[in-house]
Amino acid sequence: MARKILLTSGKGGVGKTTVCCNLAVQLARRGCRVILCDLDLGLNNADIALGLENRAAYGLLDAVEGKCRARQTLVKHPRYPTLFTISSSRTGEDYLSAQAVRLILDSLSPQFDFILLDSPAGVGEGFRRAAACSEEAILVTTPHLASMRDADTALGRLIDYRLSVLGIVVNQVRRDLMRRGDVLTEGEISAALRLPVLASVPADDTIFLESVSERSRAFRALADAVLRAGAQGARKDA
Repeated sequence: MARKILLTSGKGGVGKTTVCCNLAVQLARRGCRVILCDLDLGLNNADIALGLENRAAYGLLDAVEGKCRARQTLVKHPRYPTLFTISSSRTGEDYLSAQAVRLILDSLSPQFDFILLDSPAGVGEGFRRAAACSEEAILVTTPHLASMRDADTALGRLIDYRLSVLGIVVNQVRRDLMRRGDVLTEGEISAALRLPVLASVPADDTIFLESVSERSRAFRALADAVLRAGAQGARKDA
C-alpha cells in the first residue's frame, strides 16, 4: 500500500509545489512508484512544473463523478516511467469531498509506493480535504518569521488529524541573510516547531530538476529522509 504524504505550508508562496514535484522525481529515480496528486483546486499547477500540462484526458473530478476509472486519471511522466500525476479540476471544488477523494486514492494505493498530496495554502477547506486523505505530512517553510509562524499553525491542524509529521523542509535559503541574522536559521526553525529539518533548499530561481545543482542535492536528501522514515516505521510494525 502506498504511503500517503501531505506537503503543506500554511503560508502561500513558499515553493511547496516545487518541493513536492522534486521529491516525486527523486523517489521515482530510486525506482519507487509515485503518484503526485495536486489538491490545490482552482490554482493547480503541479502538472506545469513537471512539464505535463495538457496531457490529462481526465481529472480527479471526472473519477469522482464516475466519468472514468481512477486509473484513467493518471498521467505518466515521459522521463520517469514510475512517476504519475493526477490533475485536479480548476472548477468543482465544492463537489469534491474528502471521502470521495480518499476513495479514489485508496483504489490506486495498492499499485504504488507513494502518493504525494500537494495541499493548497492556508488551513481552510482545501487543507482539511487534503489532510483527511493523508497519513503522513511534511511541512514546507522559508526562513522568514511569518512563514514559520504559519507553518506552526498548520502543524497544530496536522496534529488534530493525527498525521505523522516527518519534519520540515526549509526552502529558499540564503546563507548570507542567515549569517547577518536577517532570517531564521534551520536550528531556530527546528527548535520552534520541535521537528527535524529534513532538507534545506538554497534559493535558486534559475535551476529546476537539474542533477548538478545544490537544490537537487537537497531534494535527494529529502527523498532519503522519507525512505528512512518508512523503513523505521516498517521495523516498528514488524
